[in-house]
Amino acid sequence: MIILTMTDCPIGLRGDLTKWLLEINPGVFVGQVSARVRDKLWERVTETIKNGRATMVFNTNNEQRLDFRVHNSTWEPIDFDGIKLMLRPSPSRIRKLQESRLGFSKASKRLIARRAMNKRGTAHLNTYVVIDIETSGLHPEKHEIIELGAIRVLEHNIVERFSLLVKPVVPITTEIQKITGITNEMLNKEGVPISMAIKQFVEFLQDLPVVSHNIEFDLKFLQQACNSCGLPTIRNSKIDTLVLSRKKLKQMKSYKLGVLAKHFEIDTRQIHRSLADCEITYKLYEKLIKL
Repeated sequence: MIILTMTDCPIGLRGDLTKWLLEINPGVFVGQVSARVRDKLWERVTETIKNGRATMVFNTNNEQRLDFRVHNSTWEPIDFDGIKLMLRPSPSRIRKLQESRLGFSKASKRLIARRAMNKRGTAHLNTYVVIDIETSGLHPEKHEIIELGAIRVLEHNIVERFSLLVKPVVPITTEIQKITGITNEMLNKEGVPISMAIKQFVEFLQDLPVVSHNIEFDLKFLQQACNSCGLPTIRNSKIDTLVLSRKKLKQMKSYKLGVLAKHFEIDTRQIHRSLADCEITYKLYEKLIKL
């Protein structure tokens, strides 16, 4: 069962939600839906509600038997030794959050400028973050992230790297071990919980534009992880080297990362590891913007 409450909710969104949930009071919805439908509904809410606020509470298999998500709220979900709590911010933090949303803070102004640049269609970034993930399968609703990788690029040069193995709930298959070179032994020994890994990953991204190859695949898993850990949606501006390659290279028969790397004579000996794929994507992007 889920309970969804919203303020300043568009009428069209309320009508859309009644296809799945029962509105028992203005902006208050209840219902029984699958986890997949629940995640899609939350995605729909966060994309549509704009400056409104939303809170979702739902049953899940943890010690508390419940979990929750918030959007545009000054109260923040936090993990305290495996228990989900809500952090009530101080008046000074509330003012900072309000200023950020109104565009008064320096960070907000930088973010707005980067998004405006992205909307103008330019792909010629010189400062950005390249990301890549490895997963236990293709479907975010039933598979898990097993590795997170990212590199920060400043003025076209790599200045910092990020890499973490993530310990999955379900052991990975032999096929995935062969593809990635990651073993269950490695994950059990070196892997960290997804709640810790995704938080560090999001902090590494900051508000920089994100570059990735077939970015929609990565974002679906990352959004699933953020939702399960009570973190906000990743809203950085994005560039997909898959889309960019199709625009720049009309003659290619395949636009897989390995094929494109071979076309540009980029070393791929460690492909299918997150950090290595980040390096390949970085080199590919730098090649593409020079065409």
